[in-house]
Amino acid sequence: MKKIIFILLTAYTLVSFGQVDNPLRIGVVGLTHTHVHWLLGGNYDDVQIVGIVETNKDLAKRYTDQHNLSMDIVFDSMDEMIEKSNIEAVAAFGSIYEHLEVVEKFAPLGIHIMVEKPLAVSNEHALKMKSLAKKHNIHLLTNYETTWYATNYKAYEIVQNDSIGNLRKIVVHDGHQGPIEIGVNQEFLDWLLDPIQNGGGALTDFGCYGANLITWFMNGEKPISVTAFTQQIKPDLYPNVDDDATIILQYSKTQGIIQASWNWPFNRKDMELYGETGYVFSDNGSDMRIRLKNDENEKQIKIESRLKPFDNPFSYFGAIIRGKIKIEENDLSSLENNMIVVEILEAAKESAKTGKTIYLN
Repeated sequence: MKKIIFILLTAYTLVSFGQVDNPLRIGVVGLTHTHVHWLLGGNYDDVQIVGIVETNKDLAKRYTDQHNLSMDIVFDSMDEMIEKSNIEAVAAFGSIYEHLEVVEKFAPLGIHIMVEKPLAVSNEHALKMKSLAKKHNIHLLTNYETTWYATNYKAYEIVQNDSIGNLRKIVVHDGHQGPIEIGVNQEFLDWLLDPIQNGGGALTDFGCYGANLITWFMNGEKPISVTAFTQQIKPDLYPNVDDDATIILQYSKTQGIIQASWNWPFNRKDMELYGETGYVFSDNGSDMRIRLKNDENEKQIKIESRLKPFDNPFSYFGAIIRGKIKIEENDLSSLENNMIVVEILEAAKESAKTGKTIYLN
């Protein structure tokens, strides 16, 4: 009898976490953002790629060969994919400018959407996207690599438990040596270095991470003001966009500093949290340094990866669509958080352009 009960409980647990359910039928719109390899090569048992929209057939052939996918699921248009594949959700991996078009196409059909960071190139685009998502009652999520860093959640827990006192300063560093320097493929560079298609340079590409995380730690509060400085340190490589940005967010009793760069000597995505009585540093997805009020020395700790579906964007997306988990208003992937992110980035671009501090309504 005990054995039967154990088997039934095990089966229930597997169903609860999506390991027995039919996988999420997802369509991919665009292959030019190289973060798409995260989905194409993920081998997720709870996600099935049933369609890909990509007009560049050379690019599509390279990626389908690389990931052992069939060119039979590659379509020339969103309409063709809708007609020929039974999709439940889409993930957008084209330019940031194209996110609006994806939402305009799929939201009225009740198809849920995840876009790669940031949500949109401008407040105008973001507001249209939000309106469509609300009208048609779909999930519209934004994916960031740092959303899946277990250290960030441990840091959030420490702050919420008041272990370092009230937050006084949050510093987020994101970037690398530069997209050309690290060997980004031409299809990605074609829009990444375009101020219209990308919405900016390093300020947009990496500034969004800090805006997303700081908004989360500030519980969805907008900053009072945004002040930003950008540079073109390598105008020969990046003539049309900034390659370095510093953004300062003013809150009533907290300051946020975002350092976004295509000029770091090494890749980095890290964060420093300073409270009244201690600090927390998230050095990467697994390594942290902490010093609390009564600690004589800094403690170094390693954090294990989060459990499925909280360890990757696609299982998480599917769990939300299936109703197994609920996305909260200020979650890192949420529409509400990412509307504020776009507002911060737009204010930062205006500040850098005019040399003035921009105050948010």
